[in-house]
Amino acid sequence: MDYEAKVFPHSGGYGRYNRLVVTFSWFPSFAVMMNLFSDVFYTAIPDAYHCKPDPRLLPPAFLLTNLSKAAYLNLTVPWVNGTGLSHCELYKYPPNSSDFSEGVARERVSCTKGWDYAPVSGLRSNFVTEWNLVCSDYWKIPFQHICFMTGWILGYIFIGSLCDWLGRRQGFLLSVSLSSLFGVAVCLSNSAVAFLLLRLSQGVMLAGVFLSSYIARLELCDPPRRLMVAMVSGFFAIFAELLLPGVAVLCRDWPVLQAVTTLPLLVLISYWCCVSLFPESPRWLLATAQIPQVKRSLQEFSTRNGVCLPDELFPGEILLSEIDSVFDEDCQPRYYSILELRRTRVIWKNCLILSFTLLIGTGIQYCFTRNLHMSSTNFYFGYFVKIATGTLACVFICFTVNHFGRRGMLLLSAIITGLSSLLLLALTQYLQGGLVLVLSIVGLLFSQALAMLSVFFACEVMPTVVRGGCLGLVLAAGCVGMAASSLMELQNNGGYFLHHVIFASFAVLSVLCIMLLPESKRKPLPDSLKEGESQRRPPLFASQVDRVHLPLLCPRPQLSEYNPDNYSRLVSATRKMLTNDSLPYRIAVPTHRLLSDGDAQGQEREPLTEASQD
Repeated sequence: MDYEAKVFPHSGGYGRYNRLVVTFSWFPSFAVMMNLFSDVFYTAIPDAYHCKPDPRLLPPAFLLTNLSKAAYLNLTVPWVNGTGLSHCELYKYPPNSSDFSEGVARERVSCTKGWDYAPVSGLRSNFVTEWNLVCSDYWKIPFQHICFMTGWILGYIFIGSLCDWLGRRQGFLLSVSLSSLFGVAVCLSNSAVAFLLLRLSQGVMLAGVFLSSYIARLELCDPPRRLMVAMVSGFFAIFAELLLPGVAVLCRDWPVLQAVTTLPLLVLISYWCCVSLFPESPRWLLATAQIPQVKRSLQEFSTRNGVCLPDELFPGEILLSEIDSVFDEDCQPRYYSILELRRTRVIWKNCLILSFTLLIGTGIQYCFTRNLHMSSTNFYFGYFVKIATGTLACVFICFTVNHFGRRGMLLLSAIITGLSSLLLLALTQYLQGGLVLVLSIVGLLFSQALAMLSVFFACEVMPTVVRGGCLGLVLAAGCVGMAASSLMELQNNGGYFLHHVIFASFAVLSVLCIMLLPESKRKPLPDSLKEGESQRRPPLFASQVDRVHLPLLCPRPQLSEYNPDNYSRLVSATRKMLTNDSLPYRIAVPTHRLLSDGDAQGQEREPLTEASQD
């Protein structure tokens, strides 16, 4: 049953109730991004830190001297040219030494009493300073981010499949409840291992909150409004990222910041009590043939949208009777999983291509942000530049995608991202610092646009019955790209050049892959696997109007206007109609046989023969 043409208009279309539900679906984006981007503050390394002086490493005569703090540090902590005081070493003097000049023989040893840290990104303490994750324990910082992203990957796959089995609302409520619980537990963690495990568990549930709310809001919109609804949620995410530095300055300590970022998740639990704020998607109910539930849902939507008159006895009577005529009384609900992709070709191909583009969009950002850090070591410089480029990417998508199409803008974003990456890869040592910065900002902007558009495009082309699982696979690929930067840091950027080469090559390759995608601009969302398989690949240029409906795979030649089979059927049907006795009129057939041309010529010759004989 065509949801966009028959069901959606009769239930009120994009009426006031749909707009209300969509508005409340934007707040989960704000809550999720607060918790996602807070990880940047938890794992930020202070700009300045050094070992605490250990009196046990100093001779007794040294303790009786009266020195300033700066002089004391110079004699106890080694000085590293270009970076200041050593981060990981102390001086150890001979026991009976009384000479404190630089020429005395001193031994360098590792820190023994901890470190003194400068304030970091507005916080007095964070995950790094709480458990001294520097020097030999530095590897635990990127490992924590990898664990966090692993949680998001598992959450996208697991909760996405759960949304196809239990529904969008059930997946959302489960994710919100458990993410709030794990968020509170993170505040109370007393060791680095507990922090890692709890952040991984919270990442699983945060992925479910984002995925279920993203799908639900798009399934409540008509085709012309889908893009703007998705982009407003992106602005909510940017607003959360913009607020975090000020919130961190006010909180001062990381447990307080964690409690503040968990608070919006606790507020979202109210959606459990108020069903009307986040109802189940009627599109998913209809696609999975849950007839009693979809009837109740459509009645509620039509009533709240005000499409039925007050004196009507049964709102939406025509719509519900049409649903009864399409589905049998004994029709059982049928649920699908991502394993159904094994029997598909077009859906699986679209999912694979969009996973590839999202992997590139998130993974290549590390190549651009690293150049930002080389231009300025200030933490807030790179942070706010990334926010600015994300905002511009949202604005770029809003003004171009509905006009030029999803596929065309995705292709343009991939081209500019790949071109910027290749130029930086080949010409960085020959360009001035300003040009490197400009290329990095342009590449960062279009890589973010590539990532946003890949997620939106995937949600549009995947069928409703497997949209949760398919979109979860695409988003999981994006998290793999985000974790790739931490893999480089885990190796002290030893493989940065190879990382840059691989993702630049992938960006060029994605240009060819994007050409195989269909176009979803102003088209209804596919609901069944059959509709997902029937999506067509349009031409690259709009001038080829006659080739718009070419199939994505195995194109068939167009039929000519003249078809002999159809013509023969028409002739036989006409003959039967003319000789049918049941017609109200009947063409009289003469009893004598009509003369053919040969008989007529014969009869004409007979009189001539007789005349000649006379």
